[in-house]
Amino acid sequence: MSMSFERYMLDMIQPMRDELTNLGIKELRTPEEVEANLPDAKGTALVVINSVCGCAAGQCRPGVAQALQNEKLPDHLFTVFAGQDKEATAKAREYFAPYPPSSPSIALMKDGELVHFIERHQIENRSAVEIAADLTEAFNKYC
Repeated sequence: MSMSFERYMLDMIQPMRDELTNLGIKELRTPEEVEANLPDAKGTALVVINSVCGCAAGQCRPGVAQALQNEKLPDHLFTVFAGQDKEATAKAREYFAPYPPSSPSIALMKDGELVHFIERHQIENRSAVEIAADLTEAFNKYC
């Protein structure tokens, strides 16, 4: 792969990262960052598995943004980028058992335990509004 192609890909992907980080969601880019943040996160933690696919752009990220308008919110907001930060994503997915890897997906954890999970197939077939409603229901229950 040429350096210019890699630069092009980084330039293309940065806005997809920014869409979440601009909401105050912390990017975990290495397995070490995942380990330092997820297992010991006290209270609730939202983890968005971001991706380049159309359903991430059309439904997942906008749904997360809408859900973050809710009164009750998770204590911690994290994201990993599938296909880009592969090792960090693999490490984060260790906490989402028994769910198989899927991206995009959205996890809600409470005191290090998975309490709610939205898989890719639950994102592809629903609108951003429906995903936001699913998340706000989970926020109201667990946060």
